[in-house]
Amino acid sequence: MPHDVSLIATLATGLGLATIFGMLSSKLKMPPLVGYLLAGIVIGPATPGFVGDITLASQLAEIGIMLLMFGVGLHFSLADLLAVRRIAIPGALIQIMVATALGSLIAHSWHWPWGEAFIFGLALSVASTVVLLRTLENRGLLTSVNGRIAVGWLVVEDLIMVLMLVLLPACASLLGGHTQLTYADASISWNLGFTLAKVSAFIILMWVVGRRAFPKILWWVARTGSRELFTLCVITAAVGVAYGAAQLFDVSFALGAFFAGMMLRESEFSHRAAQESLPLRDAFSVLFFVSVGMLFNPHILVEEPLKVLIVVAIILLGKTLAAAIFILLFRYPLNTALTVGVGLAQIGEFSFILANLGVSLHLLSIEGHSLILAGALISIAINPLVFAAVEPLQNWIRSRSLLARRLELRDDPLATLPLSVDEALLRDQVVLVGYGGVGKYIAQLLTQQKIPYVVAEQNRELVEQLRQQQIPAVSGDAADPAVLIQAHIARASILIITTPNPFDTRNMVEVARMLNPNVKTLLRVHHPDEAKLLEKEHLGKTFLAERELAFNMAQQAIEQLTRP
Repeated sequence: MPHDVSLIATLATGLGLATIFGMLSSKLKMPPLVGYLLAGIVIGPATPGFVGDITLASQLAEIGIMLLMFGVGLHFSLADLLAVRRIAIPGALIQIMVATALGSLIAHSWHWPWGEAFIFGLALSVASTVVLLRTLENRGLLTSVNGRIAVGWLVVEDLIMVLMLVLLPACASLLGGHTQLTYADASISWNLGFTLAKVSAFIILMWVVGRRAFPKILWWVARTGSRELFTLCVITAAVGVAYGAAQLFDVSFALGAFFAGMMLRESEFSHRAAQESLPLRDAFSVLFFVSVGMLFNPHILVEEPLKVLIVVAIILLGKTLAAAIFILLFRYPLNTALTVGVGLAQIGEFSFILANLGVSLHLLSIEGHSLILAGALISIAINPLVFAAVEPLQNWIRSRSLLARRLELRDDPLATLPLSVDEALLRDQVVLVGYGGVGKYIAQLLTQQKIPYVVAEQNRELVEQLRQQQIPAVSGDAADPAVLIQAHIARASILIITTPNPFDTRNMVEVARMLNPNVKTLLRVHHPDEAKLLEKEHLGKTFLAERELAFNMAQQAIEQLTRP
């Protein structure tokens, strides 16, 4: 037997308990992330029994951070962000400012220094990428308008946190901490300027060289036909760039790995890179959450229960209200406001990274670190329950709140068709619900055939763009009768629904047939079971992606085989 097996013991125990607690969390309808954090608490120094090697766990956590941020970079889409930029960018900034201000003021009222209070509030302001994406995916909302707004909002939060990770070491002494920079005796302005210069040099190098080099390297490796080499290349890019960025440019591992992912996204093999690296990313992200749990002192729940409740209230209520009010002011429906607000009502990996950095810079106390972890554990655990309450809460607010009803009144100029629309285009037209990838392609084909159509779309920015192109479009949820009325469904010949939610589809068809019994309906579905259900209820002709692809490919094969 080897003399020192602390790494093996920590890995075996941590991963084993993470598996057990993760499964229990899933059984209780909670994210597995809660189980991973609990596994870390069990093997941490604050609980009796086996204690994992915290030093080794911290290094494994660094690798987990690199791979987590690499995954964020791989999935970062500037186009998706720009599609919802008018609401996501200012909304994320305002929510971060509100949550940071609330956390800072509360912490300062506990007689914490302003520097520590700021780090504490900042850590409470950013939602978990992992939790939100998985929640939206499980509920089939990832590609919906609400999902796109939430993801765009999250991307802005992540970018701001990446910037803060860069700036905090340079500003540590200004906030009352200890800087880790080698030029600590210089002025704050020099530290900040020098840090920004080095980060800018790194970004320029990655954008000019990495953007061209990484896709070519990935192509060369892919041509070998070796799956192991491809996976090795992807992981080497993530860890190697992160390490090189830290050594040469004093850039954090997180920022280096994030840009490595962004550069690999430029490759045509980016989807394969994401798939091949996923198992390793998942394994090390589990170790990251386990190591975070090891730093948590559960005694904080007994010693400071009021502080824990206040932290949870800021995360659940403060962030949700800030986001929901802002979205309502932008004239989006109450459903969008509640879905996005509740989705962001938790904190996760960036909060942990900020908390760890704050502790290392002597900007955050162990008590503050424990309160952040407690807030994360509780908010992540109850987030699915809060999500399930969105629809009942929405109905309750609409029935009880005059303000909510006024905010949803149809005085929105985008909710009605302009008077300039030719009446000839509003008879026997097609009503097209949804202007995403499928809807846009259908619209192009209708335009080529000179068939009139009206678009009903929840994304207000898309509606504005369509109107600039002289395409009739109304903003709103087509399950609302008022939206279909504005799209002149009563005089339409066909209703095409491209949105993925079968429950919304049913409501739209029922409203459309009530207003126009003769309207024909064409429905997009994502699963064979959905197709069977909708067809069984005679709601219209369904189109399943795999089925239509198979049909068209078979038709092509038959035509070529029967051609003389």
